[in-house]
Amino acid sequence: MALGGLLSSAVSAETFVVRDIRIEGLQRISAGTVFNYLPIRVGDSVDEQATADAVRTLYRTGFFRDVRMERDNGVLVVAVQERPAITSIKIDGNKDIDSEQLLDALKQVGFAEGRVYDQSVLDKVENELKQLYYSRGKYAVRIETTVTPLPRNRVAIDLNISEGRVAKIKRINIVGNEAFEDDELLDQFELETSGWTSFISKNDQYSKQKLGADLERLRSWYLDRGYINFNITSAQVSLTPDKQDVYITINVDEGDVYTIKEVKLAGELIVPADDLGELVTLREGDVFSRKAVTQSTSALTERLGAEGYAFANVNAIPDIDSENRQVTLTLFVDPGKRAYVRRINMAGNTKTADEVLRREMRQMEGAWIDTEKVKRSRTRLERLGYFQSVAVETPPVAGTTDQVDVNFTVEEQPSGNLMAGVGYSQSQGFILSSSVSQDNFLGTGKRVSFEFNNSSSNTVYSFGYTNPYYTIDGVSRGFNLYYRETDAGEANVSDYTTDAFGGGVTFGVPINEFDTVRLGANLRNLTLKLAEDAQDHQILFVNPDWDGMATDYNDSESYLSATLTASWAHDTRNRALFPDRGVLQRFTAELAVPGLDLEYYTVGYRHEWYRPLFIKDWTLLLQGDVAYGDGYGDTQELPFFENFYAGGPATVHGYEDNSLGPRSTPDNDPIGGNFKLVGSANVIFPAPFLADVQSVRTSAFIDAGNVYSTYDDNFDVGELRYSAGVALVWVSPLGALTFSLAQPLNAQDDDQTQQFQFSLGATF
Repeated sequence: MALGGLLSSAVSAETFVVRDIRIEGLQRISAGTVFNYLPIRVGDSVDEQATADAVRTLYRTGFFRDVRMERDNGVLVVAVQERPAITSIKIDGNKDIDSEQLLDALKQVGFAEGRVYDQSVLDKVENELKQLYYSRGKYAVRIETTVTPLPRNRVAIDLNISEGRVAKIKRINIVGNEAFEDDELLDQFELETSGWTSFISKNDQYSKQKLGADLERLRSWYLDRGYINFNITSAQVSLTPDKQDVYITINVDEGDVYTIKEVKLAGELIVPADDLGELVTLREGDVFSRKAVTQSTSALTERLGAEGYAFANVNAIPDIDSENRQVTLTLFVDPGKRAYVRRINMAGNTKTADEVLRREMRQMEGAWIDTEKVKRSRTRLERLGYFQSVAVETPPVAGTTDQVDVNFTVEEQPSGNLMAGVGYSQSQGFILSSSVSQDNFLGTGKRVSFEFNNSSSNTVYSFGYTNPYYTIDGVSRGFNLYYRETDAGEANVSDYTTDAFGGGVTFGVPINEFDTVRLGANLRNLTLKLAEDAQDHQILFVNPDWDGMATDYNDSESYLSATLTASWAHDTRNRALFPDRGVLQRFTAELAVPGLDLEYYTVGYRHEWYRPLFIKDWTLLLQGDVAYGDGYGDTQELPFFENFYAGGPATVHGYEDNSLGPRSTPDNDPIGGNFKLVGSANVIFPAPFLADVQSVRTSAFIDAGNVYSTYDDNFDVGELRYSAGVALVWVSPLGALTFSLAQPLNAQDDDQTQQFQFSLGATF
């Protein structure tokens, strides 16, 4: 800071009264700006200390690189030399970080076009840019700065960046471990040495934050296995001289394994101690585990929350016996006051009526809060399909100690669909479709839909209406009308066509939170037309008295049938789309009532079981589907156009759609069967390259299944077909896309296999 020439030596120790102030040297900055910062006014008495303070004040503004003050009789002369202005900033050589992002980072530290140039700020800028590159693992980065003076006290800044390559982790050493091998411990780390997947995961690039997370995972690994005194004594990170390779050395002190001597409950036990004790997973003699302790305290807290104690605390207090390497664990329960719900508030539902949300509530106003009911209420809102996200908060009511509000905040998403589309599937060929549907019609929660679908095998027109709350108790009622033309020969089965029209009504009755019974009645008129080369069993169905003459039969017949349907479903899945936990069980039955043209029945059972695996976002799915049908009365067999089929992505991957099971002679076309058995085991995992697990699902699977005709032979488990492979489903903005690659494991010579299978759709 320049303070020379403050006042002449003759008057340096004198005080004088300022009669006027004159500013000299200004170019861009206005005199008014200087007067705003100058602490001296006309009429003030000033001395050497006052002028020195004034110089410091003006210098601290950052506008000037030199400030001097002189006395011209009674006039205070302020002579300044402005810092240059930055007229342009040019960045060259940056590839990993784009220029806009870098300029934004510079602006954060006060370095931008139009700002005053300050060398100290520029030095800070260079350091900030280096830190930005260091965070991306580029420790060899070099930054060269060129400052070019321009007329009218301006400068141009050129930043030339040599990024260098990302420093890779060459080795991670763990020193001091005896109980576990290095590889076992390093499997817990996100950071790793370079491998063939590193260009995707980037986990071979050092990050201080990632290392900190890995060290915490290492600590948890030991604490969950009884090493209660485990300690990381040091973690050293070193770079090679060329700053291209990173070496990490972690020194640990494992300590001894401790076991549980006793687990005690203390405090105010609102819930019976026996009930709480069942929630504690640790027992006497078990190896100490911090994870088990956390799970136990969480379970106790949730149990108390279900009794209305929303602010309960459960603290685990360990008493360590170092001599015997044992831990006495005391779980101290502090339930606090029981809290009651004052109000349940809804926010964010601009289109959906408040009633639609409130009827899904399981927590009631005025009752004590039950955290499980609050969670269930949120899940029910998420399962409606009207909302992109649902958040819930339970803030205490101000001025009270025993009341809370429950605030649900939803983010609505389009619940209607107006679509025209074209697609292709391997079993149905090109598909033209259009549909208008509204799951939340006028915000009432009712569903209205109309659909047109045209493919080589199907032409469908349908209309549907469903009121999910036909009664206040949650009984639903739905109607549907449809017309369907089917060319079975185009669907890879024996050749015949049907034209059907009909309608029905269905009621859904909730039995409890997870069980629903559905009852329905349908009326259908179906016209069946046989092909010229119709199979004997088809002709016999249409003409029971046929004598075997090639032309002595009717090739078409109309059938009027009325069916009653019933189903029971137990559904604990956490989501309707891509669930990752829970169970779905569904029993179904259909009976064509006697007295009309068709008399038959079908029964079926479907099971889906989702269980999260020990790897994050990995899920095990086991599913099975069994169905049986038969005729009765005047209909001796299940009508062949009601047969079950197997093969294809919906049942057994790797085999052509509908191709498994009995076949006709002599053309060997699939004819389906009256008994179906299929199942699969799936491991669902996050899609590589894609973070949005909500719309994309990838899996590895093993399928098994087939269909049988119980009229011709008995069920033979040896006839089951197996396959294994991988599949991807993407619910894209343009429609659902499914792909699978499967290898049949026991295909027979006459089986129709198809390793790659897909279904594509696009809207316009």
